[in-house]
Amino acid sequence: MKIGIAACLSASFLFFSHSAMAAEITVMAGDLPPMINQDGTGREAEIISTVLGHCGHTTTFVVQPFTRHWQSFENGSGDAVATVPVGMPTAGTQTQAYINYQNGVSFLTSSEQQADDLADLEGWNIVAFEGASNIIPGLGDVTSTFKSYREMADQKTQSKLLYGKRVNGILGDGMLFAEFSRQLQEAGASSGVDASQPIEFRAIFDPSPYAMSFRDPALAAEFDRCFAELEADGSIQEINTRWTEKYRAALEDNYLSY
Repeated sequence: MKIGIAACLSASFLFFSHSAMAAEITVMAGDLPPMINQDGTGREAEIISTVLGHCGHTTTFVVQPFTRHWQSFENGSGDAVATVPVGMPTAGTQTQAYINYQNGVSFLTSSEQQADDLADLEGWNIVAFEGASNIIPGLGDVTSTFKSYREMADQKTQSKLLYGKRVNGILGDGMLFAEFSRQLQEAGASSGVDASQPIEFRAIFDPSPYAMSFRDPALAAEFDRCFAELEADGSIQEINTRWTEKYRAALEDNYLSY
């Protein structure tokens, strides 16, 4: 009788353990094409969903303007939040870095400007993504040397400002700029700017690592374990390389090591 009870308890434990392992994870995410698109695709979205899938979970993305998704998570929305600067205080438990962005400066080739490092931007009219001065190391210390500096969430508008020669350079991830440039080129004359103008991108900053934060610390540890396994077998590298190749003409060899 005792053996039968033990067997039943063991079977029940395995059943409930399996149920706890398989979960639908809601991830609060920033609107950052082609990293995270509104439909839940993209370089970063694919890494997240692949890692969680390797752990046995499914993923639903709730996409909001960048930085607002952090606030929503802080206010109780979602099981996890994406694109968290490593070390930035958030609710929940932070994972190890799972993706790097390559921030730099994009500028018109016709301007004949040089931008080999941050000091070369002195006197430029600069626009950057919202929160850039707090996220990119060293940027906040030199913005006073720019002729003008502003941050905005709408990165397509940033691109229009550059093509319209209203700013000298855009600070941000090179792949993001390449995607917004592609969208403007696709729109043609209706975009209101000549997006066919050649652009240069220079990776003048160190790569920016980003982590996830999970409300459940067990899920954070599980994410790290599954990511490490996929990184070891080359799956993460394959995703990064495949997405980078889509923008190779714009990025050349200036984007990380992909």
